[in-house]
Amino acid sequence: MFDLERWQEIFETLSKNKLRTFLTGLSVASGIFILVILLGFSEGISNGVKSQFEQDATNKISVWTGVTTKSYKGLNPGRRVQLKNSTFNAIENQYDDYFEYRTRDYMIWGGTVTFKNESGNYRVRGTMPDNQFIENADIGSGRFVNQSDINESKKVAVIGNKVKTDIFKGEDPINQNIQVFGMNFKVVGVFYDPGGDREEGQIYIPISTAQKVFNQGENIRNMAFTVKMADDFDEAVKRSNAIALGVEQKIKEIHTVAPDDLSAVRVNNTLEQAEKIYSLVATIRAVFWFVGIGTIIAGIVGVGNIMLIIVKERTKEIGIRKALGALPMSIVGMILQEAIFVTMFSGLFGLILGLGLLELVGPQIESDFIKHPQVDFNIAITTVFLLVFAGAIAGFIPAYRAAKIKPIVALRDE
Repeated sequence: MFDLERWQEIFETLSKNKLRTFLTGLSVASGIFILVILLGFSEGISNGVKSQFEQDATNKISVWTGVTTKSYKGLNPGRRVQLKNSTFNAIENQYDDYFEYRTRDYMIWGGTVTFKNESGNYRVRGTMPDNQFIENADIGSGRFVNQSDINESKKVAVIGNKVKTDIFKGEDPINQNIQVFGMNFKVVGVFYDPGGDREEGQIYIPISTAQKVFNQGENIRNMAFTVKMADDFDEAVKRSNAIALGVEQKIKEIHTVAPDDLSAVRVNNTLEQAEKIYSLVATIRAVFWFVGIGTIIAGIVGVGNIMLIIVKERTKEIGIRKALGALPMSIVGMILQEAIFVTMFSGLFGLILGLGLLELVGPQIESDFIKHPQVDFNIAITTVFLLVFAGAIAGFIPAYRAAKIKPIVALRDE
């Protein structure tokens, strides 16, 4: 039952120690406030990192080639390694059981695209159906490139939303014809991409069509695969690394490249990068927790100290209470209530201030690696209750000492 007179008494007692109580409460409130802000920003960093990986599949292995820098088996350095359909097929056949999605691409960086009187330069990519999932391309209308398009080398195109906005000027692009280097392609789909304008400023066409219209025969520029994820993340990373290494070695074997030539064949494993970055984010979060909890502990120590001072100043009062028959537990309860009052009031104040600041400032923060800093309210309120519990423990020591004071000793105290 709520005892209003008892809480008024507690407030009056704490008011006699205004400066000490204020400083202790400020320490506790600042501890919770700092912890909430740090947790909010650690979540913002996590959101920012995740948004970077959302641009492409996290478990992606990308392959592209360059020029050899070492002689090998009688071949001179300076050779350009040209990937071909047969290279892709060899990799796919060897690791097919481990791959979820796969694609091979041929890319033109500055393709002139025209529709009626509008034109622009965009990246044109010959690709395969699985690339939609590898690149996390979301089809807004129509469809993506399919296997029938590749088998029949159809002149169809899937355009990015930026291309639609730039050259169609509000018209529905589906089933309209665009000219790519003067060649007609029918638009069959429009896609959106988490990467924004950079990714949406491109056009996908079937890989077989790109090889024919750009006179590339069997040539491809790069290929990409996604590895099936294991239930255990560490196991998935280990498997992905092994496959990435195997892919690199297989391509070097096919194209007669020195095993230690680092420039000729390049393989990028995003899952390995994700593991490193997520580990860094976890470390940052742990450091933030450490700093925040350290600040809270300082406040708890302050609560214990002020309770010791209050007990000292109220020694005679405690003696009188015991002389009149007050039980030790009532003395302990009296001191504990004061400790709980300070920690709860200060903790809730710091919590509300921290959450309010995040709510006000959070939506304004939109950088590449910090997005929507926020804190889980359940975690925050649980922290406050733990703080109150810790405050009660901090107050128990002086409360226990007060309960042990003999009335005759307490009454003699000066």
